[in-house]
Amino acid sequence: MSATQHYAPPRDQLVSVLQTKSMPASVKTGGLALGVLGMILFAVGAATGEARAWQAFLVNWLFFTTIASAGVMFAAVQRIVTARWSRSIVRFLEGFVAFLPFAAIGLLVIIFGGKSHIYPWWDLVGTGELIHEKEVWFNHTFFWLRSIVVFGALLVLQLWFTWTSVRLDVGVTPEHGASWAAGMRARMRAGFGDERRELHSTHSLQGKLAVLMAIVFGFGWCVLAWDHSMSLDFHFFSTMYGWQVFMGGWLVALMVWAILLRWWKAQFPELPGMVTDKHYHDVGKLGFAFTAFWGYITFSQFLIIWYGNLAEETHFFTLRLTGAWTTTTTIAAVLTFLIPFFGLLSVKAKLYSPTMVLFALCSIVGLWFTRYTEIYPSIYGTRVEHAPLGLWEAGITLGFLGIFAWSYAHFMDAFPKARVLLMTSPYRDEVQVPVDPRTMEPLPAHE
Repeated sequence: MSATQHYAPPRDQLVSVLQTKSMPASVKTGGLALGVLGMILFAVGAATGEARAWQAFLVNWLFFTTIASAGVMFAAVQRIVTARWSRSIVRFLEGFVAFLPFAAIGLLVIIFGGKSHIYPWWDLVGTGELIHEKEVWFNHTFFWLRSIVVFGALLVLQLWFTWTSVRLDVGVTPEHGASWAAGMRARMRAGFGDERRELHSTHSLQGKLAVLMAIVFGFGWCVLAWDHSMSLDFHFFSTMYGWQVFMGGWLVALMVWAILLRWWKAQFPELPGMVTDKHYHDVGKLGFAFTAFWGYITFSQFLIIWYGNLAEETHFFTLRLTGAWTTTTTIAAVLTFLIPFFGLLSVKAKLYSPTMVLFALCSIVGLWFTRYTEIYPSIYGTRVEHAPLGLWEAGITLGFLGIFAWSYAHFMDAFPKARVLLMTSPYRDEVQVPVDPRTMEPLPAHE
């Protein structure tokens, strides 16, 4: 990231500004309304046996959950590399964690409620129609157990990491924020000690959590992608599939961040150094870089299968490039890769808000169509003349969007909206040199 003089406002000034800013009531009310209406629509579909309600629920669960999880993972990466450039803006990304408890509930709903509507292999287990290895892998108990364990481990790590990050700021700021989180803030303050010692002990703990989270994130999302997306075409397999799924969420998390930066900058005119053009440029470069990376792994997956020309593999792409699915596949490729890649080549496109927002929106919509194209063709095959896109898909998508916005807004109202301690503490840059949090003495380089 670009070198910059790190913003360090007086703590009193920063806290007084943060205390006066609340998320707009329209975001919370509108998000709640959309969320309730979307879930009612899903409930009606589930109750009436409408398979498309379940399929749309799965598409949106994968779409929003990969984005939320990747957002927290990116914040953890900032700790792994002890980044300073993002201190004033990374809380805007950490707020994505608020969606993950709902995602955990959604996963249970999918596994135990929608199994027969979503997974074509579900009723084939135990019939002798699957080869032995797939019989073992798709065993119902093993299936739901590994999904719950993997996602549960990732959820715990991401909540824990965010808790430690927020605790530092709650511990050094006066009591303020949404009343529903007052108990949590009180628990964060309990036992909060000397600022310098808390900074170093938390930094040490976060280093361990962040590295463990990175391992679980990569492995866990591969397993979840195999089980809840690739397995819908249970004759197909690809070792790159899981990477393509979770890196799509990573890319769009950065693009959503780029949009949020512009909105948050307008909320803090009293703090001109909090969100700057350098931040716009840095996040724009990340968006461009991971657009290229997503395109690379997606095309690499296609290229190897095309070149091998094996029927058990090529049918996956043949289906998506012909018939009813040609349009959605083209939309996914053009919006997720083609337009953002060429659009973000210039510096000005990353700095100028209308263009950056446009390309970010292309990525967001494109990834939704990518998730759709991963799932729906595997279920419907060549049985339809037109891709099923209608009320179920639109309504449930808006429902998930509403829940994401509502949960994010409540998180940002409940806790400090910036990393107060790391921006204002006189000890903030000591974390660049690891110390023993008990003695406060620098650790030898080999440790």
